[in-house]
Amino acid sequence: GKTFAFGVPLLHRITGPGEPELNGVPRALIVVPTRELCIQVFEDLTGAAKHLKADGGRSLSVVSIYGGRPSEPQVGSLQKGADGPVGPPGRVLDLANQGRLQLGGVSVLVLDEADEMLDLGFLPDIERILKQTPDGRQTMLFSATMPGPIITLARTFMTQPTHIRAEGVQGSATHDTTEQFVYRAHALDKVEMVARILQAQGRGATMVFTRTKRTAQKVADELAERGFKVGAVHGDLGQVAREKALKAFREGEVDVLVATDVAARGIDIDDITHVINYQIPED
Repeated sequence: GKTFAFGVPLLHRITGPGEPELNGVPRALIVVPTRELCIQVFEDLTGAAKHLKADGGRSLSVVSIYGGRPSEPQVGSLQKGADGPVGPPGRVLDLANQGRLQLGGVSVLVLDEADEMLDLGFLPDIERILKQTPDGRQTMLFSATMPGPIITLARTFMTQPTHIRAEGVQGSATHDTTEQFVYRAHALDKVEMVARILQAQGRGATMVFTRTKRTAQKVADELAERGFKVGAVHGDLGQVAREKALKAFREGEVDVLVATDVAARGIDIDDITHVINYQIPED
């Protein structure tokens, strides 16, 4: 929903009347905190842009650029023409500094999950990216929370921004239909307890969150030994393995995904019935 909330107006604007013709120089830029979110946003926007045409009748092109994969194919895509690149700040800035990604023609810029980028230490990179884009661009900033540095970022780089809050009347952190349970357990009993919860009647797809990469792998391995169909997503795994695990979870080949908070924000997967915080989250 949120991807289309910025994606549809963004695509409408860059292909709309009065806009210069799309010539393959990036006209929109979407900056996201993680590679997983980059791939998801890229796929959603590619679907939305399927029938849109750029100059000379070529299809409008959305391109994903992110680390953990060789940069050559991504550079190749940019050279062929990228109307809307999507990527985390590190790779975006890297390619911009190399002169491979032109930011001088950007008329719409989206910063998605800005507070998450702050937590990951990307704020200086974002400021450098913003300085390379034209002053007349439209900027959309999405953030679940509004800490001081994000408000400062908005005031520095946005002109008279409209602040839109999207939350229910109660604005509570959990949905009405979510039931919460807390179990106290000795560290050595935790995996066993998770295994028991996973045997609950009617359990569907389940996410288990851990604080550290080592714990994520350990829990995934121990659950796999007990015969559960389990995948893992964390920073110690290669990019290919992370993508494979998420894909298997989306498609139901595995029904338990153990992850660190790289998968905690913005990842959209239907039909999850249980979320287990194996360790107390940082916040």
